[in-house]
Amino acid sequence: MRWFAGAAGVGLGMAAVHAAPSLAWIDPLRCSLTPRLAGLGDLGHLALTFDDGPDPASTPQFLDELDALGWRATFFLLGSMTAASPGLAGDIVAAGHEVAVHGYDHVGSLRRTPGMVARDLDRAIDVIAGASGRQPRWYRPPFGELSAGALLAGRRAGVKTVLWSAWGRDWRPEATPVSVVSDLQRGILAGGTVLLHDSDCASAPGSWKTTLASLPLLAEVVDLMGLRVGPLADHR
Repeated sequence: MRWFAGAAGVGLGMAAVHAAPSLAWIDPLRCSLTPRLAGLGDLGHLALTFDDGPDPASTPQFLDELDALGWRATFFLLGSMTAASPGLAGDIVAAGHEVAVHGYDHVGSLRRTPGMVARDLDRAIDVIAGASGRQPRWYRPPFGELSAGALLAGRRAGVKTVLWSAWGRDWRPEATPVSVVSDLQRGILAGGTVLLHDSDCASAPGSWKTTLASLPLLAEVVDLMGLRVGPLADHR
């Protein structure tokens, strides 16, 4: 039985190594210990990011609202959603926004082997680059779940992994425009990276409408703070 115990110990050790980066999901730890991973940058700038699109039911309305506000953002696209609506990826770029990669399927990296994570990421990058005409520079794993496999896959694929410094918790059915902005203010906005969602494919049905309605309220906050709003490309 010694060999079995030894093999089990090795297996547990490998699992621990795979999961260890997930500690960076904890906001205070991430922002203090890994500021670049948290998306901290120019103190006069706020990087605005959206996950889970593109979605024909919602993304065009976000593009219109962002245009009205004079804002540009980074859209972390899912490969599966892009494959279903490839023209939207081109519309995002044509509107002056940045495309990034959120994986192909919305499955956390801790639920997958390193090889599965790498294949999922490579597939997503190919689809998003083909649809948008732009090579993604940034990677945010689904749910923000980090693993050694995800970090290694991103490095090998030539994309930089970035999470967030403030999130609106806009995926919740009980979220309101006011609660979204209030939650964002609990994080780091000046020099930070904001996480919102332009699709409800992995959120409460219709939650994107709450997010959309929160943007003018967020604009009031950042104007008072004197912050410029833009994509990650303008943040570092």
